Amino acid sequence: MVNLNLGQSKALILAAGRGERMRPLTDSSPKPLLSVKGKPILSWHLQALLRAGHKKVVVNTAWLEEKIVNYYKDQFTGEGDDHPLHIQYSLEGRDFGHALETAGGIVRALPLLDSVFWVVAGDIFIPGFTFPTHVFERFKSSPYLAHLFLVPNPPHNPLGDFGLTEDNMLLNVTGGDLRPKFTYSSIGIFKKSLFQTPFCTITAGNDVGTKAALAPVLRAAADKGLISAELLQTEWTDVGTPQRLEALNLT
Repeated sequence: MVNLNLGQSKALILAAGRGERMRPLTDSSPKPLLSVKGKPILSWHLQALLRAGHKKVVVNTAWLEEKIVNYYKDQFTGEGDDHPLHIQYSLEGRDFGHALETAGGIVRALPLLDSVFWVVAGDIFIPGFTFPTHVFERFKSSPYLAHLFLVPNPPHNPLGDFGLTEDNMLLNVTGGDLRPKFTYSSIGIFKKSLFQTPFCTITAGNDVGTKAALAPVLRAAADKGLISAELLQTEWTDVGTPQRLEALNLT
């Protein structure tokens, strides 16, 4: 469905989830196709990747995946940009009948991805994020296995997810630890080697369709000092409920 001569993709957009909290809106539409400020959430990411110079992207799908494929087909042309962004799909719905969760979905898509790649959730709204090339290249030459982008804790996640050191290393902060915690923005840069033993035991390509969450992989690697991170101070919304979607479209 895409020109494979372009090489492997440096970006994966996660668009496979059912979106239970967004019902009834997601009874008839995959969440990434819901509109924010006049265009699908997914298109905001595709436009940003296109402007950052990407030529190819992988989108993983499951719930109502045919609607995403039919909407974009094999490319996104953007708004006045010189080249199209070619789209290849990891069709979890077709292959397994359900989504594989975040780590399972990433491992399923690994054969389509470069050795270092962006991952972004298809249900977050972050219009100012540019997929900065200098951050990608700096991380690529580092010894770390992932670089996460954190945000201040929103009202729906007041306790946060991870800590952050003064030298920008991710901390697996647990229960009684009083150090500040921040929320994972669902944007990160990853190396394929993170998804190997000891941190992940699913075979690349995930041919058997193993479901697996990403958080345990990240926490295990953070405990070994192998994940860097940075805090973003920008507009960011996890478009997780109809109320949050309505609020975005009223501003």
